[in-house]
Amino acid sequence: MNITSFLIYCIIVTVTPGPTNIVILSTVNNWGTKKAMEYTYGATIAFGLLLIISAILNTVLMAVLPKILCIMQIIGSLYILYLAYQICKRDTSKSTAKETATFLSGFLMQFVNPKVVLFTMTVIPSFVMPYYTKLSTLMVFVAYITIIGFGAFITWVLFGTIFKTFLQKHQKIVNIIMALFLVYSAIIVSGVGELIKG
Repeated sequence: MNITSFLIYCIIVTVTPGPTNIVILSTVNNWGTKKAMEYTYGATIAFGLLLIISAILNTVLMAVLPKILCIMQIIGSLYILYLAYQICKRDTSKSTAKETATFLSGFLMQFVNPKVVLFTMTVIPSFVMPYYTKLSTLMVFVAYITIIGFGAFITWVLFGTIFKTFLQKHQKIVNIIMALFLVYSAIIVSGVGELIKG
């Protein structure tokens, strides 16, 4: 097993911007580090759970992947657009926490985020299962990957915390930019971009 390639793949996929990371950054900006950590804990637990499901059911899921992917694209795109709307319409004069900054929201986001689902369904069979098939060994790798994912989420929380003053000074425009990033993510997730290209 090429550990270096495995780690590089895990780090790049988890750290690069995606719907979860964008929501984390927006949550830090709008409701603070504590709320962002609540969302992050939910996202991390779901991330680990998806890895476990992938490790156990990989062969079954691969047979029905195209059907699952289509459904996930639709649900994921709609949920991401909902999050974009919530972020964009947020009244910056109010300081109350909304539903987008909860543990449950972070947890559920992982199940409709195709980036996360595709990553969790491919990382184990691509990098681990060619060398290890014993369930206990797979669970060790699940733990490693979950820790890497948590580290990526924390990186976004720290980034938001460090730049919070700047982000809050320009909160309305930051919310619009974050919402536009989410709309872009929803377009990519939906597959509409591929239809336009092709």
